[in-house]
Amino acid sequence: MEQVSFGQRSGYAIPRTNIGAMRLPKAPGEAVALLRHAIDSGMRYIDTCRGYGDSELKVGAALKDGYREKVILSTKYAPWAGEKESEDSWTAEYALGKIAEQLERLEVDHLDFYQLWGMNDSEKYERAAAPGGFVEGMLRAKERGLVGHLGITTHCAVEPLLGILDDVDWCEVLLVSYNLLDRRPAPVLAKAREKGIGTLVMNPVGGGKLTGASPVFEPLLRETGCSDMSDLAIRYVLSNANVDTILSGITRASDVDAVLASASKPQFSPEQLAAIEGLIDEIDSRKSADFCTACGYCKPCPNGVDIPAVMNAIYFERMLGLHGAAAGVAGRLRRKECWADRCEDCGECLPKCPQKLGIPDELRYAQEQLSE
Repeated sequence: MEQVSFGQRSGYAIPRTNIGAMRLPKAPGEAVALLRHAIDSGMRYIDTCRGYGDSELKVGAALKDGYREKVILSTKYAPWAGEKESEDSWTAEYALGKIAEQLERLEVDHLDFYQLWGMNDSEKYERAAAPGGFVEGMLRAKERGLVGHLGITTHCAVEPLLGILDDVDWCEVLLVSYNLLDRRPAPVLAKAREKGIGTLVMNPVGGGKLTGASPVFEPLLRETGCSDMSDLAIRYVLSNANVDTILSGITRASDVDAVLASASKPQFSPEQLAAIEGLIDEIDSRKSADFCTACGYCKPCPNGVDIPAVMNAIYFERMLGLHGAAAGVAGRLRRKECWADRCEDCGECLPKCPQKLGIPDELRYAQEQLSE
């Protein structure tokens, strides 16, 4: 597989697509076989985490028999990640202890990368980066040879993150979520590239939402020569010059094969990118003009309906034509008992909506179109 620079700071070269180890098969043997299939197919960087259940244990098992030497191994954690967050969890000593625990779980003597996980709040970052804090523990681990390189993973808002990038001279790689449905982090990717920070993208297919058939996107698939929605989504992300690599959450061998097939295809031309972004801009424009903007003013519903979430399901179904994604949202809301079927047509939400939407009518539509 093609190798590209992984940022000036790290000095690594990396394939365009790599392994996200959050959604591995439950059976350890199946997980090991899948990870080795991905490595044998050319994927090299493995992203796992102490917070991903037994993922580190499965990765550790897969890296036996010479596979450790074939990969770039990365894991992560943060002081706010534990179920029992305490003052101690913010300290350098806690970070060192956690890294030692993770090395044991992975059955390795060093990590190629270690990242501050889920840095989604600038205030939390400042506390973690304070003298004696979690980041200092990461730096000490690097000095001791336990960790080769350091980074950050984040879903932070764009503006605070742009400011943070000016301060993190220790950060060598950055992992952000970026895809067709959320293009907002593009300036963050550009700034990271300028500073020599390697860039990884998670959720290139929107956490599975950008899959399946869509009549809305079908003409665009033909125009760009894409086989399906996931092919379009992956090639769109890889066509951004500021993206070094993507992480693919793998559950089965076909996940590996499909993403490798997409990554092997040509990047989109400027004209193709303009057509893709033009369609998304048109959809976003219609949504902001006459549909739910997720402002939340309609909440709380007296009957427990999560109205913005239901409206999001309608958005996937009606505007994007992604019925599978819409059905997935509907299923989660049913399980949480906050789906549209709890609406009693009381009308309490109507005067609260800035868009003046007929919310009860929309909730009935959701029940009709997204029934089990």
